[in-house]
Amino acid sequence: MHDYDIRVAGPEELDGARAVMLDTVYRDFGTGYVPRCHGDIIDLRAAYVAPDRHVLLVAVDERDGAVVATGALDSRGPAHPPNPRWLAERYPSGETAQLRRVYVRAEHRRRGLARRLVSALLDFAAADGGYRSVYLHTDPGVPGAEDFWRSQGAAVCDERETTGERVVHFEVPVPVRGPAPVSAPVSVPGPAPVAVGPPSIR
Repeated sequence: MHDYDIRVAGPEELDGARAVMLDTVYRDFGTGYVPRCHGDIIDLRAAYVAPDRHVLLVAVDERDGAVVATGALDSRGPAHPPNPRWLAERYPSGETAQLRRVYVRAEHRRRGLARRLVSALLDFAAADGGYRSVYLHTDPGVPGAEDFWRSQGAAVCDERETTGERVVHFEVPVPVRGPAPVSAPVSVPGPAPVAVGPPSIR
């Protein structure tokens, strides 16, 4: 059994979080670093740490202190283009919490980390009080990604059926429960669903 501490990323964890994200876009998605899509990864502080309504969470393996998973939230809705205009209008910036960079290192998957990260991100969105909806998009070609996000919310646009792009857009309910502390240690028993998150390429 592994123990993981899920917490808000501090300055000492930004390099580890960046490494998880870059490894994911190179190894899992096969895109490599694309500046227009992945600029937030390079400057995590400006993207998620400095803004008041944004957050970057990490899961730290308590055995060695390594960052093994990430999850982020910001107040930017989906942009048009490249996303459909109606989608950008439905999820406007400022009122929309967008989930991003929910990534788990391969050797730490199937331990419930993605679910725990998403739960903590949703609690953050609920505590903010200004977010009317939670949005994300994912690449359904990534093994486990579509099933995972369908277990969290509802697909609102499948671009495979409209534009031919391999992108599915989701809305996840904003929880009504109060926020739970994100710094509490998390004991993760046995297998859990695949924990692969949205590539956030748009």
